[in-house]
Amino acid sequence: MKTWKTWGVVAASGVLIVLALLTGWDVLMIAAAVVAGWPIAVSAWQALRIKRISIDLLVVVAAVGALFIHNYWESAAVTFLFALGKALEKATLNRTRKALSDLVEAAPETATVLRDGEPETVEIWELVPGEVVLVKNGEQVPVDGRVITGNGGVDEATITGESVPAEKSQGSEVYAGTWLRSGVLRVEAVGIGSDSTLAKIIHRVEDAQDDKAKTQTFMERFSKYYTPGVMLAALAVGLLSWNVELALTLLVIGCPGALVISIPVSIVAGIGRSAKDGVLIKGGEYLETSAKVDTIVVDKTGTLTNGRPELTDVDVLDDSYTAEEVLTLAARAETASEHPLAEAIIQGAQGRGLRVDHVEHAEPVAGKGIRAQVDGRTVAVGSADLLGSAGDAASDTAADSVSELGAGRDRILELNEQGKTAMFVGVDGRAIGIVAVADTIRADAPEAIKALHGRGVKVIMATGDAERVARNVAADLGVDEVRAELMPEDKLIIVKELQSQGHTVAMVGDGVNDTPALAQADIGVAMGAAGSPAAIETADIALMADRLPRLPHALGLARRTVRTMRVNIAIALLTVALLLAGVLFGGVTMSLGMLVHEASVLLVIAIAMLLLRPTLRGEKNRDAKRRQIIDSAKEQKAVA
Repeated sequence: MKTWKTWGVVAASGVLIVLALLTGWDVLMIAAAVVAGWPIAVSAWQALRIKRISIDLLVVVAAVGALFIHNYWESAAVTFLFALGKALEKATLNRTRKALSDLVEAAPETATVLRDGEPETVEIWELVPGEVVLVKNGEQVPVDGRVITGNGGVDEATITGESVPAEKSQGSEVYAGTWLRSGVLRVEAVGIGSDSTLAKIIHRVEDAQDDKAKTQTFMERFSKYYTPGVMLAALAVGLLSWNVELALTLLVIGCPGALVISIPVSIVAGIGRSAKDGVLIKGGEYLETSAKVDTIVVDKTGTLTNGRPELTDVDVLDDSYTAEEVLTLAARAETASEHPLAEAIIQGAQGRGLRVDHVEHAEPVAGKGIRAQVDGRTVAVGSADLLGSAGDAASDTAADSVSELGAGRDRILELNEQGKTAMFVGVDGRAIGIVAVADTIRADAPEAIKALHGRGVKVIMATGDAERVARNVAADLGVDEVRAELMPEDKLIIVKELQSQGHTVAMVGDGVNDTPALAQADIGVAMGAAGSPAAIETADIALMADRLPRLPHALGLARRTVRTMRVNIAIALLTVALLLAGVLFGGVTMSLGMLVHEASVLLVIAIAMLLLRPTLRGEKNRDAKRRQIIDSAKEQKAVA
């Protein structure tokens, strides 16, 4: 039934009840009962057709029974209150599904495509992959794609939950439903309409909110037998006491409405909140399991670390050179290298504001490093052996010099023990300094580990990296346990071992080698899923932004949701028990019972809606910005 019809029935029934009380005409009270009760009867009949005894049937039987014993007020009051409760319940449930409706409203409908060099506004469905879309400042990005030209800041709050615009340039990925806040971009369309990341998120949230938790499934099985049991109990009481009104009152107070609604509304609210925070949870079952996680196995490279080498140290061995000069010479020599570590040295120099000109003549030496001609000098970056084989007139002197640099060798060993790759920098065969690179720890990783420990979760780092490297990273982060030099199947064995010990295990990884362990774990977590549609579809928890602290936040939200479910179940059972006691000891009528029943339903919904409150720092501001984005999308569609 549409919203206006639902509230129309409630309003009409309410008006008839007021008129009946003013005039004393019983026919108006009967009419009020019929108006409010008819939709309830239709719903009860539809349930019976599929062989299910619903709560609606209890209300219909009670209302009709009240009419037969000429208790017209009770009949009208029961049906009116039930209809009002249903209307309020539907309205508040819609509120808990706001995250999904917001995402749907954020979906773009038109795009400006360049055809024959001219801009043309078309419907999204008219686009084909490969076409170039023009996005101007203040416009919505209509497709998933790759930036061909242009620079700009894109507000990705609808996708990742991040409030700060992400800078985009040539080669960057952009997502449909986001907004360009500065600059102009030309984007090659890759994902259009249902193939976009936004569409996949909408599909995932929709499925997740409808997915049932184990507790919910149990409650539905329970109510399947409970509702007929209430009818039989009421019939037995009526036959034994010959008190029809008492039997009908038992039907009303026995309605398990609050019990049935307490679980799904909590799940919908919890998943909706997490979606707003850029965390996609697969469904109610996974939400419930996430609340039990006590151990997390996390990959190192790309998860706890940045996954790429960075310049970490520059040491001077020859006082005639400065650190900047040592780094500049090393970077210039590395411009001719194709080694993966070369880019880290070059970017490290550029990041410190140093000018790095390319060299024309260079000679890579396999297994040792690179030697290049820089401003008439031979600059070598690599091992001590590379400096000693300079091959020029100064080579003997250089070899003697290097052999005397015990401090330099000690420093190299010290840096290597820290998990860094250290290299000598030499000029004309003489060592002048040391540069070191390493895969550095993510800036947000310590915060995430601390938050997980605060929630009582044990963190185990599992990596294929060397033992010394892994232990240095683990010491800096404060993880509980380190497993290093692992093969992919070893991670799987670790997860199975923990599960056999009774732990509920979450696995966090970002590589193909983590797939077996991710599948085995109770909860598989994918990070940075905005750029991976496959991760959105398959992960139990998908962190849309590449931010590790969202993981403890997601686990905390799962625990809050489960606590809310338990509180709501307790309220529902306590309400029924108190009403039953009230009937047995006198004082509770049908109408009062229905009023308390509906109040309990609204109470459990209201408690569940508390899950929608922002809890992350800055969330309120981000939610406000997100609301502005949705409103902008609505205005754009209205103008169109």
